[in-house]
Amino acid sequence: MDKCKTKNNVVKIPPKEKAEFSVSNYLETAKGLDASTHCPIMENPERIHPNRQVMAFVLILVLVQVCSESTTRYFVLEETERGSFVAHLAKDLGLDSGELAARSARVVSDDFKQRLLLDPETGDLLLREKLDREELCGSVDPCVLHFQVSLEKPVQYFQGELLIQDINDHSPEFPDREILLKILENSQPGTRFSLKLAQDLDVGSNGLKLYTVSPNSHFHVLTQNNSKGEKYPELVQDRALDREEQAELSLTLTALDGGSPPRSGTTMVRILIMDINDNAPEFVNSLYEVQVLESSPLDTPILTVSARDADAGSFGRVSYGLFQASDEIQQTFSLNETTGEMRLKKKLDFEKIKSYNVEIEAIDGGGLSGKGSVVIEVVDVNDNAPELTISSLTSSVPENAPETIISIFRIGDRDSGENGKVICSIPENLPFILKSTFKNFYTLVTESPLDRESRAEYNITISVTDLGTPRLTTQHTITVQVSDINDNAPAFTQPSYTLFVRENNSPALHIGTIRATDSDSGSNAHITYSLLPPQNPQLALDSMISINPDNGQLFALRALDYEALQAFEFLVGAADHGLPALSSQALVRVLVLDDNDNAPFVLYPLQNASAPCTELLPRSAEPGYLVTKVVAVDHDSGQNSWLSFQLLKATEPGLFSVWAHNGEVRTTRLLSERDAPKHRLLLLVKDNGELPRSTSVTLQVLVVDGFSQPYLPLPEVALNPPQDDEDALTLYLVIALASVSSLFLFSVLLFVGMRLCRRAREASLAVCSVPEGHFPGHLVDVSGTGTLSQSYQYEVCLTGDSGTGEFKFLKPMIPNLLGQDAGRELKENLHCRDSFVFR
Repeated sequence: MDKCKTKNNVVKIPPKEKAEFSVSNYLETAKGLDASTHCPIMENPERIHPNRQVMAFVLILVLVQVCSESTTRYFVLEETERGSFVAHLAKDLGLDSGELAARSARVVSDDFKQRLLLDPETGDLLLREKLDREELCGSVDPCVLHFQVSLEKPVQYFQGELLIQDINDHSPEFPDREILLKILENSQPGTRFSLKLAQDLDVGSNGLKLYTVSPNSHFHVLTQNNSKGEKYPELVQDRALDREEQAELSLTLTALDGGSPPRSGTTMVRILIMDINDNAPEFVNSLYEVQVLESSPLDTPILTVSARDADAGSFGRVSYGLFQASDEIQQTFSLNETTGEMRLKKKLDFEKIKSYNVEIEAIDGGGLSGKGSVVIEVVDVNDNAPELTISSLTSSVPENAPETIISIFRIGDRDSGENGKVICSIPENLPFILKSTFKNFYTLVTESPLDRESRAEYNITISVTDLGTPRLTTQHTITVQVSDINDNAPAFTQPSYTLFVRENNSPALHIGTIRATDSDSGSNAHITYSLLPPQNPQLALDSMISINPDNGQLFALRALDYEALQAFEFLVGAADHGLPALSSQALVRVLVLDDNDNAPFVLYPLQNASAPCTELLPRSAEPGYLVTKVVAVDHDSGQNSWLSFQLLKATEPGLFSVWAHNGEVRTTRLLSERDAPKHRLLLLVKDNGELPRSTSVTLQVLVVDGFSQPYLPLPEVALNPPQDDEDALTLYLVIALASVSSLFLFSVLLFVGMRLCRRAREASLAVCSVPEGHFPGHLVDVSGTGTLSQSYQYEVCLTGDSGTGEFKFLKPMIPNLLGQDAGRELKENLHCRDSFVFR
């Protein structure tokens, strides 16, 4: 018996069964059984009338042809409260309740109004509002509300129908409270007189059923059907009338519907018995047909009807009126009772009513009438713009995603013919396409994967245009945001960077910035910088360079030394924060700029030797004679290593000169007897830095008569005569020059005495002890450093055993400038006079 139960007066009709009406079905229904299931319809005899009403509606439904086997049909009583249960839609569609919510199920009605509601949690189809069958369908029976159920992922559509069952909530109503009927007294029994019909908004069994008249002896009433199937009353004369006996009759006309319980409406029929009028009016045309544009303005003339009456006088005077006109016709059209001109009183709407059948009555002065018909066909004009209803919308789409459904929508036009045909389009320059799916349903999908870096937002205008004249267009704009995915690795602004830092920099010095950009957005574009392990494992990069991971700033952690490391390079990585993270790298080359932090270093002559060598100068040397060459280097580079030489001080200021660029010390004139045998020169070696650095060099030059005479180093006192003697000599010369005339003789004697003293000193220098054996040499190897282009090594030494000097030239030696053995041998066995470097 469970299959016979209903809920909230809602019944489901199986989709694949077509019911057929038969007498046996009707009999079983009358017995209280369902014709298809043979289940008892009622359990309580007191509720027989409502159940009969339900079964009457079911009998009407089974006479309606089903649209298609794929349509699910339900019905519900009108005026059912909102939120009432209609059907368990999920079960009927073969789906789980949760699947409706997961697939974004939506219910869309054909009339573009949301009258039904789908509960995604339970899968129940509910009423969104109270339904009024008369408002929705008017006189159309059955009243069917079409709807579609759309599902996403994947896209599916189901079509359904909701049949709205009429209830008896309207009583029949007559258009007038009184009907005036004029009847000739010579009318014969059996004559019929048509009366105005009553209107009942209900349909089917609840509609108008029959008419009755109050009891009387002259008339009875018959219920007839007109061409439109409407029931109207006909008053039938039962016996002859006698105006002199009774000139007027009043009857009560009652209209009854077929509801349970029935409803009724009444009007008063006033009958005037007239004198004889033997000619009734006749219309020129029994049928008038006219077409009227629905856009016609108010008070537009539609047509003029004309009727003729052969009688004369008042019996031949004709007046016109609408006969048995419904409220809609009376509100829409007006008829001039004198001229018969029909005009428009109300705007026409082709989408509501496509044609009107108007009955016109012509009545003469004697009460006779003639009937005519007017068929008014409403011509459709393109007065309705296309309609677009969005069922589903996705506002954000990941880039690089395959074909994605953006929106599901339905289009339509309330016009008909070409005016109701619509085309749908979107701009051509967008990566989206429209696909027609099912009965004016369209989907907007991506044509190809999107790229957020090329375009992050799309404003898609959907245009729906009908084919009427003029064409009407409806547009709807959809905004689609393209969400980012991590598909772009960070890109450095340049493949490699060259940074310059001056040596002796302060720690934590900012030496440069590298920069990378990422076309993605959000965390996918957040870049972190890092130092990659150096390719050279001996390069302690972590102790030299650090990088700010947020902005790519590079810092020198310690002071750099150009002389130790002039350049180094390393790789820097940039990684974003996407999942998975993408990275790139760039080469950074750091060039250390030289700073003038090294003073010139003198290679020759050595300044730190315990017994510095003395250069020998032959007394017969010509001007420009190369005495020696100062060899110096500077560990700096560039102009910081360009050296210049300068003679700061000399025993004889005009005797020697030094070349500024190569350090060669040469004589500027011939030596005289007056020149001292021992000279001390102070030279300055200076670099060309911005803040120049310098080193002083001291040279000892001994004037000898020839390289063959024996020579031993003079005592320090002899090599460096007291400064007081030089001052005395200068004083003597000044006095001699000032006192030439008076002290000439004294000056000559003094000069001779000084010459004798100088010869005595020279003789004393020649007598010195020399160790036995060969005099070992002292070697300085400059190896082409400084300003020398080639290296030559030789030494000049004098022996003391034979009294003659032995000159050694270009004798191969083993260079050892600072060795302890050579120093010890130098102290014990050798007194080196000089070493020369020739070019």
